[in-house]
Formats: sequence, structure tokens, C-alpha cells
Amino acid sequence: MNINIEKITNVILYMLKNKVDHLNDKKLSIMLFLIDYNHLTNCEAKIFDEVYIKSKRTAIPKTLGSIFDVIINDEDLEEDDERLYLIQEFLEYLDIEILKKDKFTELKFIRMEEKYDKNMFSKDEMKTIDKIINNYKFDTPRKMANACFSIDKVRETAIGEVII
Repeated sequence: MNINIEKITNVILYMLKNKVDHLNDKKLSIMLFLIDYNHLTNCEAKIFDEVYIKSKRTAIPKTLGSIFDVIINDEDLEEDDERLYLIQEFLEYLDIEILKKDKFTELKFIRMEEKYDKNMFSKDEMKTIDKIINNYKFDTPRKMANACFSIDKVRETAIGEVII
């Protein structure tokens, strides 16, 4: 679990500042994948150091997806579970609202005192982040999942396998 939770929380703060529509755990997961995929393709590095796994519907960030599952299911974690540390670090920057719908539960992110730190990302990273945000700012998670599956690497990867 080597994800950069500080960069992830900062990009969420940036998305909230830029009023990204429909921003929940599903849309965020796809946005992070698209940002990392685009940056890896163009700059030969990922921004968030996350691993993305193919599911039936989309690419899922392995560690962050696990953290979201813990939060949604209100799981108790052992003190030495690294996910507990990541959740605590996440909650230093953002609050999370759990919204139970008829057929699913979603997480909404709420900015607290912290503000987006513009020095967190390099110029190239911001270029990639802005590109993805501008392309998908108003899209629903479902439409974004379709964009994810338009990528050859995603379609060619078997379900349950690592995409990037």
C-alpha cells in the first residue's frame, strides 16, 4: 500500500474547488484511473502510485477501493492495519458522508478546513489533472465507466487483473 493519500486528498479538494459534478467514490475512482493512465502514457509515471484492477464495470483503485469498502461497511480494523492509518490521514483533509440509496451506497466528499495545496503537484501533473477534470467534469460515473472501457488496455485486461 504505497499510494500517495496526500496527493489523492489534494486532488479531491481541487475537484471540489472546481465543482466537479457527481463526485462520489465511484467517479473519483475512475477519475484517478484516467489521470494516472493518461500521465503514465504521456509522462511515463503515475501520479498517485495506485494499482488499478479491472472489474465488470470499470477500473478500481486497489487500495483506495479497499478503504472505501471499509468505510461503507463500517468495518472495525485492527490497530496495525495500514488501511486504518490511510483512513485517518484521509480524514485529516476531508470528511466523508455515507449516502445509502435503494440499491447501493455511495460516498460523498466534504471539504473541511483544508484547502487545495497548489504546490503538491508538478506542472506536468497539473496539466494531466486539468485535462481529465475538464474532459469529465460534468459526466456521471456511468458515463465515465464507458470512457474507461474505451481504452484498449482496459478492454484487453481480464476481470480481476491489474490494468496499470
